Amino acid sequence: MDRGKQRGFTLVEVLIALAITAFVAAASYSGISSTLTGAEQLRAASERTRDLNRALSLLTRDLRQFSNRSVRDEFGGTQPALSGGPLAFYPLSLTRDGWSNSLQQRRSELQRVFYYIEDESLWRGYYTVLDRAVDAEPQRSELLKGVSALELRFLDSLENLQLDRNMVVDTRSWPESWVADPSAGAAVPQPPVALELRLDLADLGEVRRLYELPPR
Repeated sequence: MDRGKQRGFTLVEVLIALAITAFVAAASYSGISSTLTGAEQLRAASERTRDLNRALSLLTRDLRQFSNRSVRDEFGGTQPALSGGPLAFYPLSLTRDGWSNSLQQRRSELQRVFYYIEDESLWRGYYTVLDRAVDAEPQRSELLKGVSALELRFLDSLENLQLDRNMVVDTRSWPESWVADPSAGAAVPQPPVALELRLDLADLGEVRRLYELPPR
């Protein structure tokens, strides 16, 4: 081979090759980054949906197992079997049946549970006894983050059930609170026949559910 005819790359050719390599690498990174971002967003959305479904499933179970049993609070007052709304102590509290007792403890299978919003999260709590003493402390657990409001409306009788022109239940006239009437003395109100529950979520907007309570 004639060594005199050997020729290397010029600086311009090297710079062009480096530029092409850098462009291909940048394009590849952008594609990989977009794929990873999409996968992360999909995972986050999936986890959010799972958390929402879990919270709603727990709410649904409690309401379907509702039991018409009033309770005595820590101040000696009688609380309805179900109460809620802005005039109540908790947005929703009720007595439910079916509290599992696999350890065969000496307690009722009825349970007093309540739901409330704190620090933009939906929380569920319960008491280990129905009729509470002054020192009774509830157990609490966070169900769902990113919740700005929990609102309810209550239907007192099926006779007052109305449908709009689209055959959708019209809840606008339903009371927003279900509490004992002070003017009725010690009388405890009967539970509603149905209720509407609305959750305001920061990312998903409004979630609305209608529940028919078990017969009184």
